Amino acid sequence: MGDALDLVPPELMDQLDNVVFFVEDEPPEDDPELLGVYDGVPLTERDLTWGGQLPDRITIFSGPLQRMCSDREELLEEIAVTVVHEIAHHFGIDDEALHELGWG
Repeated sequence: MGDALDLVPPELMDQLDNVVFFVEDEPPEDDPELLGVYDGVPLTERDLTWGGQLPDRITIFSGPLQRMCSDREELLEEIAVTVVHEIAHHFGIDDEALHELGWG
């Protein structure tokens, strides 16, 4: 995962606020092809009362990513795209906007 995170633009990573990354083998059974998930409060929804919260979580699911990629290079690229997608949710960008921008 570290090599894939190196592909994410550093200026994007520098903008994260109170976020931790996790890697799990498989997603929930009800969404077996899920590549990643953001769990937290987007920056656009935080107000002056927000504070002292546990970090937001970005979880990457290695199983589906490995199954969809044919080699290490493709896997690293897909992980990086998935991480950028989930970081976008941290910034308050929804799936519809991400698809329009080509990060769906």
